[in-house]
Amino acid sequence: MHYDYLIVGAGLFGAVFANEMKKAGKTCLCIDKRRHIAGNIYTEKIRGIDVHRYGAHIFHTSDKKIWDYINGFGEFNNYVNSPMAVYGDEIYNLPFNMNTFSKMWNIKTPEEAKKIIESQKSKENVENPKNLEEQALKLVGRDVYEKLIKDYTEKQWGRPCNALPSFIIKRLPVRFTYDNNYFNDRYQGIPVGGYTKIIEKMFEGTKVCLNEEFRSFMKKTTDTFGKILYTGMIDEYFDHRFGSLEYRSLEFKEEDLPEVQNYQGCAVVNYTKSDVPYTRIIEHKHFTFGKDEEGNDAEGTVITKEYSKQWQEGDEPYYPVNNEENNALYEKYRELSEKEKNVIFGGRLGMYKYLDMDKIIGEALSLAHKELQY
Repeated sequence: MHYDYLIVGAGLFGAVFANEMKKAGKTCLCIDKRRHIAGNIYTEKIRGIDVHRYGAHIFHTSDKKIWDYINGFGEFNNYVNSPMAVYGDEIYNLPFNMNTFSKMWNIKTPEEAKKIIESQKSKENVENPKNLEEQALKLVGRDVYEKLIKDYTEKQWGRPCNALPSFIIKRLPVRFTYDNNYFNDRYQGIPVGGYTKIIEKMFEGTKVCLNEEFRSFMKKTTDTFGKILYTGMIDEYFDHRFGSLEYRSLEFKEEDLPEVQNYQGCAVVNYTKSDVPYTRIIEHKHFTFGKDEEGNDAEGTVITKEYSKQWQEGDEPYYPVNNEENNALYEKYRELSEKEKNVIFGGRLGMYKYLDMDKIIGEALSLAHKELQY
């Protein structure tokens, strides 16, 4: 067969693009090297619990058009992300707000919190931050940095905070209200029945082939394609011609606990000390308030411990390391990609950019509409 597009990657970007092309009367074939669709937002049921196989994904946006778009493929609940942070025997609310400060300093009012933070910031006397540590101290002072930022960030990035660039945390959310809602976005929630159902609906009418690696597929296929949308690693597509881009990867250790009804009391708990090897624990049933899709109490619970690590070949590349060196290298690949005939690049790996789900949808819609204008 001849298809208008071969879509490489059955994640959110590829699914949105495929759906837009289908509505416009274009034909698409999608392939993915994994055994399932939905990429990193893939969810799988265990005793009625929607388990986020690749880490917590909470949909949030301030763009009503994007919210209405995603809701066209499934109903969302009203989950609000309110994670906790464990530091040794202490537990704090995130993001940094009056609940955090009240617990940390035994105070009650915003004025008291502001005075403590300003006093600590002045003691650090950081004018022009040269690294992440100095940037954090300038923004929130010593206590919050030491307990809730330092070790957690070092576990995430695999290097000391004073060796990380300051721009990683240009701003830190500090609220002088008793508000535990992590996101400021107007719209927020989790799809009822899981993300996989959303992606399935997007791919309706599009042929999807799983367990297919791009290069080996192209060698054996007899199909032809007008264009290719590539959502994999852009440096890998070009055989690392200019060198390899840097990524951070994740490892997930899942525990099925059928005899435990409530392991930690909320969906996400961060562990901010270096003596705990994982960065956070996710208890999936709390994303749906302990209920299954039919509204019944889910039996048992499932938790996932998340570990950050340096990406190596064979690992899944989750986060681009967008420092100056890598961004400059990506720019070389981007310029090269523009010369590639009939191949377009998209998604967090194709664009070498960490994007939230709403931004992924926006980028995919923009690319699809651009293609349809030709």
